[in-house]
Amino acid sequence: MNFKDYYDVLKVGKLASEKEIKKAYRKLAAQYHPDKNKGNKVSEEKFKEVSEAYQVLGDAEKRKQYDALGSDWAKFQQSGASYDDFMRQRQYQGHYQNQRSRHYSGTDFGFGGQGGFSDFFEAFFGGGNANGAYYDAPGQDLSGEVDLDLVEAYHGTERLLDVHGQRIKLKIKPGAYTGLELRARGKGQKGSRGRAGDLYVKIRVNTHGLYRREGDNLHMRIPVDVFRAMLGGKYEVMTLSGKVSIILKEGTQNGKTFRLKGRGMPKYGKPGQYGDLFVTVDVKLPTKLTAQQREMLEEIQKKA
Repeated sequence: MNFKDYYDVLKVGKLASEKEIKKAYRKLAAQYHPDKNKGNKVSEEKFKEVSEAYQVLGDAEKRKQYDALGSDWAKFQQSGASYDDFMRQRQYQGHYQNQRSRHYSGTDFGFGGQGGFSDFFEAFFGGGNANGAYYDAPGQDLSGEVDLDLVEAYHGTERLLDVHGQRIKLKIKPGAYTGLELRARGKGQKGSRGRAGDLYVKIRVNTHGLYRREGDNLHMRIPVDVFRAMLGGKYEVMTLSGKVSIILKEGTQNGKTFRLKGRGMPKYGKPGQYGDLFVTVDVKLPTKLTAQQREMLEEIQKKA
């Protein structure tokens, strides 16, 4: 049995709520249901895979075990052992076997065979060596994604995350960008002796309808009617920090770009520093002229 990323199967993040997981499952189950895809073997396999993923992620206890085991989930399924027994054996093989400072033959303590007392002790009691020393093995790190809109990324924001019933407030500073990874120490999976792993959260900033982001700079296009472009005048631009006026010179050409210094995104982790906003003029021609407008333009054309 190969390891399957059930979060990927359901197309949800690792911090997805129970409600989000259920919604994703219902959508995919409806999409791949055999009744809608009769004779389609690919859809049939997809339906089984989606159902299998939901059986695990839709159950709070199974999901907790799945998150803790990660790529060892398939081994656990095959082992037939209880979760606690499997975890003890996993810790023995991974964390402790490489850290033993002493080794005693089994015959020294009357157990016989190849294994030592340390092996015997660890296999049944979850760690330690012949001297009675224990190791504080940390729990598994957890990871997930958080989506922000551009306005939230500009001003900074907070997210309240539910990680296996634990409510965690994540503060995100101004200037967050896609790919930024935040680390919350000790907010991951708890270890066998209480020491927890860390929580890693990747930020994804969604696209905006008005602004296009390039690093800390922003780009936008403003529609300007042909008459204003010809005559010039003041034009108000809406930036993420408020309105700013720019002056259009007489005869402003299509594609003219203005640079507004410091009106871009905050530079993450650098308070008071900002990128720039580049505003490009998009001259709009009228699709229909009034009789008077046509007469005036024809007169201008004769004199040009």
